[in-house]
Amino acid sequence: MTRAIMIQGAGSNVGKSMIVAGLCRAFADRGLRVRPFKPQNMSNNAAVTVDGGEIGRAQALQALAARVDATVHMNPVLLKPESDIGAQVIVQGHRLTTTAAADFMGLRKGLLGSVLQSFHHLTGVADLIVVEGAGSPAEVNLRPNDIANMGFAEAVGVPVILIGDIDRGGVIAQIVGTRAVLAPSDAARIHGFAINKFRGDPALFTGGLTAITGHTGWPSLGVLPWFEDAWRLPAEDVMDIASRGDGAFRIAVPHLPRIANFDDLDPLRAEPGVSVQMIGPGRPLPGDADLVLIPGSKATISDLARFRAEGWDIDLQAHVRRGGLVLGLCGGYQMLGREIADPEGIEGPPGTVAGLGLLDVTTVMRPAKRLALSDARHLASGAALSGYEIHLGETAGPDCARAWLEIGGRPEGAASRDGRIMGCYLHGLFASDTFRRAWLSEAGVASGLSHDYEVEQTLDRLAAHVAAHLDLDAILALAAEVTA
Repeated sequence: MTRAIMIQGAGSNVGKSMIVAGLCRAFADRGLRVRPFKPQNMSNNAAVTVDGGEIGRAQALQALAARVDATVHMNPVLLKPESDIGAQVIVQGHRLTTTAAADFMGLRKGLLGSVLQSFHHLTGVADLIVVEGAGSPAEVNLRPNDIANMGFAEAVGVPVILIGDIDRGGVIAQIVGTRAVLAPSDAARIHGFAINKFRGDPALFTGGLTAITGHTGWPSLGVLPWFEDAWRLPAEDVMDIASRGDGAFRIAVPHLPRIANFDDLDPLRAEPGVSVQMIGPGRPLPGDADLVLIPGSKATISDLARFRAEGWDIDLQAHVRRGGLVLGLCGGYQMLGREIADPEGIEGPPGTVAGLGLLDVTTVMRPAKRLALSDARHLASGAALSGYEIHLGETAGPDCARAWLEIGGRPEGAASRDGRIMGCYLHGLFASDTFRRAWLSEAGVASGLSHDYEVEQTLDRLAAHVAAHLDLDAILALAAEVTA
């Protein structure tokens, strides 16, 4: 018998992903076979799965919390924004199409079959499926053909718990307002609520809980205090990326509009000897940075145009003249080259644009996307590492002869003659302790951090936090039986 429960939010970014991760670890610790599931996600922070596709990074973290390998069926529909009005549509791990937001509204109904297929695939291997909604069911304008929240809950008959975020204020209105705008049949699917991100004494909110229950008829399943260690876990939402640390080695990261796979920064942000500073629009790249790290991008050419519009290209040239280090990852690597050619118009109108010219390489965009979990070796130190590749485009040129990584016997990446400017396509490389320590050592930074251990310990603390403040027995009792 497989049971399922769904966590929906009274708004975006209320902490659903974190709570689902905590529930996955807590119920796995009870001996249950737990699987996370998110019908539809929107994120440029993706992970590559063991079955060769891509899903949202949050679902990969939830799989880790459940102590299982991530698969494409845990997030069957992934939207990767490429512009303000359009996104790439990934279905069961692979690109289906690129569509405007208005056109996706009509496309959704046809995706429900794939969503249900993936969900029922998980019912064959799980005792409990913890489902995460997207955004909020209060967005009733999106209810027709919905596959992310109440449309999915209706299709499989899964009960819902609604989460409110007290940190942003107005949590009573969030939850009561959600009840007010929902159709009666959808409101009936909600069997309880919980409050997240509480600061202070929860006893002071007893009257608030009573008020919510009085207006909605839903029981409270608990009040979760602010989880201080949340920053130690990979962030899903670009809103959650923040500067971190006060170490002597200063890394400046331009905050690109379509920044992707920004979990590359997490191990560096956790290093005591490192300071990672996110540089937003309207601010120059700092003159005292030791390293400028240009991260991955879902829209390399448009993000490169924004990079120049901010004047960061001028700041970067000054940084290089001062002897600073530069590292480009994936899209950032492509930007560092002499030019980026897009003959088939994959990212926009066909054409070629000049790169930043700091590496003697050129990139040609190709429609085939490379998705791979990869084991690699750092050529300078011999350190083994692992990561993942998820990119469009092929990069070649003289500086590739100075590759600084090797993947399966082939060279990967490029470096300038003096070795101070580097780029590669491998994501997740800094999560490998031996490599990260060797790489930071070259810059004079000593590291004793064990990244994977810290993530596991943080998930254990998150599970204990959730178990201490939510009624897990009631949540498990609410979970409904579903069939394959």
